Amino acid sequence: MVDITRWATDHAVDLRTVELDVQSETSIAAAITNIVNENGCLDVVVHNAGHMAFGPAEAFTPEQFAQLYDINVLGAQRVNRAALPVMRRQAQGLLVWVGSTSHRGGTPPLLAPYFAAKAAMDALAVSYAAELAPWGIETSIVVPGAFTGGTNHFLHAGEPADTARQGEYDTGPTAGLPDDVLKNLAACEPPDADPASVARAIVDVVDTPFGHRPFRVHIDPSDDGCAVVNAVADRIRAEFLRRIHMGDLLSPRQKGVVHHGK
Repeated sequence: MVDITRWATDHAVDLRTVELDVQSETSIAAAITNIVNENGCLDVVVHNAGHMAFGPAEAFTPEQFAQLYDINVLGAQRVNRAALPVMRRQAQGLLVWVGSTSHRGGTPPLLAPYFAAKAAMDALAVSYAAELAPWGIETSIVVPGAFTGGTNHFLHAGEPADTARQGEYDTGPTAGLPDDVLKNLAACEPPDADPASVARAIVDVVDTPFGHRPFRVHIDPSDDGCAVVNAVADRIRAEFLRRIHMGDLLSPRQKGVVHHGK
């Protein structure tokens, strides 16, 4: 927080921090209350909290899977339950979900708990989008690809708790696979791949006028194919909603008027 305060001072911007633990409903409620009390509204929520795990799927315990799911999926649900009543009263707002191309693109091995959680988060975001549109609340899903440099995502990744199972993979037919995964992922990235491009994409989404924000934005220098699969999936979703006479749920309502087109 000291670094952020100093940066705000040095750049003459009004940037304030509020402590929020996505695993604590008490912390979330206090943070949302603080923001609304200071500003009188809540315009945007960015679901960016997440944690990675790296290793053989079998070597992670069910409790580790649940822990990762708790951070990457249930954390967003806790924040929504605190933030959305405010946004629904306003009849306008924006949820930005920071997902991952891993849920539908190229999926290298040894990242199963993270990929599973990100897939669940994306499904949750898509469902919320239709439910919140009549309230005037927009949804944008920002979908980054793998950035092996410039972040501590892989460096701080969780490891399997079952070290005996881990050892069997390390000395069996998959010996050396972790190094190959990291090396080959890095080789897919162009030299100018910059994780800050994800932050810039989020800023662009927020700056876009209401009613014109994209449903998805992909930032994937490695081009793992997720954008192609999502384009098909999102088209089918839109076509099906229109087929069941709910196409109006594809666009947010300016004044939160709830109705279904026939």
